Amino acid sequence: MTTTFFLVRHAAHDRLGRVLCGRMPGVTLGREGRAQAEALALRLSAEGLAAVYASPLERAQETALPLAARAGLAVETLPALNEIDFGAWAGRSFEHLHGDPVWTGWNQARHVTRPPGGETALEAQARVLRGLEALHARHGEARLALVSHADVIKLVIAHALGLGADAMQRFEIGPASVSVLVLGAWGAKVESLNERAFLGSHA
Repeated sequence: MTTTFFLVRHAAHDRLGRVLCGRMPGVTLGREGRAQAEALALRLSAEGLAAVYASPLERAQETALPLAARAGLAVETLPALNEIDFGAWAGRSFEHLHGDPVWTGWNQARHVTRPPGGETALEAQARVLRGLEALHARHGEARLALVSHADVIKLVIAHALGLGADAMQRFEIGPASVSVLVLGAWGAKVESLNERAFLGSHA
């Protein structure tokens, strides 16, 4: 019995690449992001989805809505898919973070570095993996769309490939991309990585 997960990174927003948004509220999709979400919905429309789950954050919810609507489903919010808790770093520009020794440590050893007031990469990884195991137990043989965030998806993929958490920086998970993971009693395998449904300027 296997569960197929379509791991979707949320579509583009206006702060992308400039600000570490983390869990800050009010980060919503721009016009391009909304177009990306519609392209994702079309890409996944033939996959026979049994459910669509999303991180609680607005950008993930907005990305999930067209997917769910096209599949005739409601979006179910799953806290396990939430962005890494970056604590005091949330909302700061990458330019501002440059030179912070803790930020440097985070980028060199994420498995042991804790953002101020936040969680480590290993804690985030454990959280999302527990969520996937619970969905596997709940849905069994099914195909599910999970709309989450780049680093969270990277941590899932790294684990499935038998890599340490710091290996998450060795591959890309772009905005509005789809990566496919299959989970069974025998373990997990990655069927595809970073598929792009939309070829806009940010994707």
